[in-house]
Amino acid sequence: MNTFGNHFRISIFGESHGKWVGVTIDGCPAGIPLLESDLLPDLERRKAGAAGTTPRKEDDLPIFVSGIFNDKTTGAPLTIVFENNNIRSADYDAIKNTPRPGHADFVLRQKFNGFNDHRGGGHSSGRLTVALVAAGVVARKILEGISINAVLTEAGGSNDIETAISEAVKNQDSIGGIVSCTVKGLPVGIGEPFFNSLESVISHAVFSIPAVKGIEFGSGFAAARMHGSVHNDAIINEHGATGTNNAGGINGGISNGNDVCFRIAVKPASSTPKEQQTWNNATRSVEAFTVKGRHDLCIALRVPVVLEAVTAIALADLRMAQMR
Repeated sequence: MNTFGNHFRISIFGESHGKWVGVTIDGCPAGIPLLESDLLPDLERRKAGAAGTTPRKEDDLPIFVSGIFNDKTTGAPLTIVFENNNIRSADYDAIKNTPRPGHADFVLRQKFNGFNDHRGGGHSSGRLTVALVAAGVVARKILEGISINAVLTEAGGSNDIETAISEAVKNQDSIGGIVSCTVKGLPVGIGEPFFNSLESVISHAVFSIPAVKGIEFGSGFAAARMHGSVHNDAIINEHGATGTNNAGGINGGISNGNDVCFRIAVKPASSTPKEQQTWNNATRSVEAFTVKGRHDLCIALRVPVVLEAVTAIALADLRMAQMR
C-alpha cells in the first residue's frame, strides 16, 4: 500500500516519468501556516547537482492542490504535487525485456503482470522521495521544539566522503553510504508498544526510502558484543538524563527524553554504469547488459533530508496519537 500513519497519514502517488508525483496528507491539523516557499529549503537539499548525483534535474516547485486556504491548512486532506518535466523515457526501452540487476524491475513485472510503468522505475523510483520531503516539512510544523538532523557520515566504506565520491566518479561504479540521524527535544513517553513502538514506526518509515537496507539505534549491532553493565545507560537525574546513550534514547519502545540516535545503511545505486549480466525475456537467455539513463553514483548523498522527513512523519504520527 502507498499509505503510512494512523493520525498523520500520508499517501504518495505518481511515477518517475508520469505527469507528476505528489502526496496527500490526511489528519493534518487545521490552522498551520504553510506557504510553498516553506518547502523550498528542504526540496533544494534533496536536488541533484553535486558530483556523484544524477544529471536529471527537476524544478521541484510544490503546487498546493487542496487543504490550504488563506495560507493556512484547513484540516481537510492536504495535497501537494510536483511536475515531472526533465524525462528521457526512451532510455528505459531496453528494460522491458532486460530487468536491471538489483532493481525492482523483475519483481514489479511479476507482481503486476507487466502493467507497471517501467520508465525510470515507475512508482518505485527514488523520484517519489520528493513527496516524502514535502510531507516532512509539514510534519515538522507539528513538532515544535523538536529538531531532527541527519548527515552522511560514510561513503563507499570511508569517512573521507569527498575522496570516495571522486573515486566512484573515476571508476564509474556506484557506492553506498551510512547516514546518521539525531532527534533532540523529544519528550519522554513517545511510542506505543508493542507494534507501534518508537523504533518500529521510525523503521517502518525509513524503509520507504529506496536503497535503505539496514537501521540500528544507539549502539545497535555492537550491543551484541557488550556486557549489560557496560551497555546499560546510567540515569543521572530526575529527568531521566543518562551518562551514555547506548539505548539511542529509547527504552521499551518509548522515548526516554535523551537524544534519539540511529544510523541507516544505504546500498550502492543499482544503476551502475559497469557492464553486468541479466536475464533477457525476449531471447530467453542471460546476456551482457549496460544500464542506460541518468543515475546517482552515490544516492546516499541525497538521503539525509529524506531521512529527516520520514523521521518527522513518524514522530508527528506518534505525537498526535499521544495527544488524543
